[in-house]
This record gives sequence, structure tokens and C-alpha cells, in this order.
Amino acid sequence: MDTLTNEQRHRCMTAIHGKDTKPEILVRKFLFSRGFRYRLNHPRLPGHPDLVLRKYRTVIFVNGCFWHGHENCKYFRLPKTNIDFWQKKIERNQERDKKEQCQLAAMGWHCITVWECQLKPEIRMQTLESLAYTLNHIFLEDRKVKAYGMPESDDGLMAAESRLPYEKIENAKHV
Repeated sequence: MDTLTNEQRHRCMTAIHGKDTKPEILVRKFLFSRGFRYRLNHPRLPGHPDLVLRKYRTVIFVNGCFWHGHENCKYFRLPKTNIDFWQKKIERNQERDKKEQCQLAAMGWHCITVWECQLKPEIRMQTLESLAYTLNHIFLEDRKVKAYGMPESDDGLMAAESRLPYEKIENAKHV
């Protein structure tokens, strides 16, 4: 049972911010300390992503487990009161998130979602290191495709290897 009155609960819920949340600040500080530079809540992109890394063509959403309905998460459960309202609200948030991510993908952006529960102290560093690894991997893959005209499928060649047959490479060295 809720120990707060309706008015008190309303004040508590309206005080929750959508920007500069603690999980978002954790991600921002980590990325900045690793040399990643980003923009916040870019107004021209669908959904105003929390972080926009143009160099990596990547957007990052830092989602709260409750507000975005993180499935199979111990931190997400519907309130016991006003269930219909909360269920509809969270479903709308999930639908909006999917729509915005589809729009961003169609525009050529990589979308990464970091959940609040993934930033709990026990697994925080693992999550953040994985995020940095993913961003670096995206950057390298994008550069490999642009610089070498290589397809996105991995055919076993390193970025520095040539696609020319061995004989042509040897002949080119002697010229």
C-alpha cells in the first residue's frame, strides 16, 4: 500500500527528471574519461538521444528500467495503484522507443541502449567497458568499409591486407 497521499505522490513523480539522471551522468563521465566526445539530447534526431557520438555514427539511450518497461528486470514492476494508467504509459514509451530507434537506423545511426540495472555497482564497469569496446569496434568497422571499400561481412582479411593477388603485390613492390 502506498504510504503517501495522492498529492505527495504526484509531487514525487513530477520531480523526476528526464535529463541529467544519475545513470546518464555515470555513462557520460566514463565515456569522457576514455576520450569519447558527444553531444547531449540532439534536437534534430528522433527521440533526442541522451548521447550522440557523431564520429561513431552512434546514439546512446540511457533508459530507466521502470519508465521504459525493462522486461525480465527485477527493478521493473508496475505500481499497485492506477495499474491501467501505468501499463498504458509504459507501453507507449516502449512503442515510441522502438519507432525512434527504427527511424535512427534508417538514417544510418547505430543505436545502443544502456539500462539502469546494468549500471548497478556490481556490474557497472563490465557494462561500461563493453560500451567502450562496442564503440571502438563500430568506429573501426566503419573506417574499414570507407577506406578499403571492404564489404561488411568478415572474410578473414585484416584491415591492412590487400585484396590483390600476391603476384600483383610483389610486382608493384619492384616498380
